[in-house]
Amino acid sequence: MKTTLDELQAFVAIVDTGSITAASERLGLTISATSRTLGRLEEKLQTTLLRRTTRRLELTEEGDSFLQHARAILASVDEAEEHMAARRMRPAGRLRVDAATPFMLHVLVPLLASFRARYPEVELELNSNEGIIDLIQKHTDVAFRIGVLKDSSLHARPVGVSRVRVLASPAYLKRHGTPAGPSKLAQHTLLGFTQPEALNDWPLRDACGDVLRIRPALASSSGETLRHMALAGLGIVCLSDFMTREDRRSGRLVQLFPRQTLDVRQSINAVYYRNTALAARITCFVDHVTEMLGKRPFDA
Repeated sequence: MKTTLDELQAFVAIVDTGSITAASERLGLTISATSRTLGRLEEKLQTTLLRRTTRRLELTEEGDSFLQHARAILASVDEAEEHMAARRMRPAGRLRVDAATPFMLHVLVPLLASFRARYPEVELELNSNEGIIDLIQKHTDVAFRIGVLKDSSLHARPVGVSRVRVLASPAYLKRHGTPAGPSKLAQHTLLGFTQPEALNDWPLRDACGDVLRIRPALASSSGETLRHMALAGLGIVCLSDFMTREDRRSGRLVQLFPRQTLDVRQSINAVYYRNTALAARITCFVDHVTEMLGKRPFDA
């Protein structure tokens, strides 16, 4: 016999509430029915999940291990149900979205008209923070983050990956000349980030064969500010494709060292805490973004 969702829900409820009686109240079942469900689950698994004492229930080592899997399975089922509900419903209410300024301007803003036409009842509040924020503290429902995710408590949905390139404007190259190779960059004005420091690692090799870390002459916390500085001919910059594709297509920015550039790509994810009340709004927005961008959204 296979384990059922009812059995997993009963087991998790008992652990979360600390007793079969409290779990029964949460599940809307009798105490005896909840107890039988737990017993049936343990019989199927042929192991004891909870030790019963006169005062409380304690997880066994096997129970603790099984609990993690049970929670993951129930979360996946909830997500699937929320996804289908979002398709059926007309989501409404306020949705607070956060993204770094370049991603907001170059990726999200162009998609807002079609989203509003599709979901007119959703009220969007857009905020831009250049660094990582605490979603709860900033009252943010969903954020788009670029690079490696560190907070494992967040639910993440991949949006795409975007390659980084070294670029300069034709005006800068006309005034200062085109560097013959990466080793000549030290003779030029380099534009970089104030933080995080890893963004000043450029997709090139230095003389030792390591990834080239530059020391910027002009620095900013905002990639959009650096883009405008590069367009103004103030120096050489390294930026992601999602914000420079049109500049490169029009010739406003030119890629340097195309043959020597390493294939370095930044992952982009939509991240949010699991919140049933907001699930439909979050799902419909992220679904719309990924659908409109396509499978390889940032490839030049």
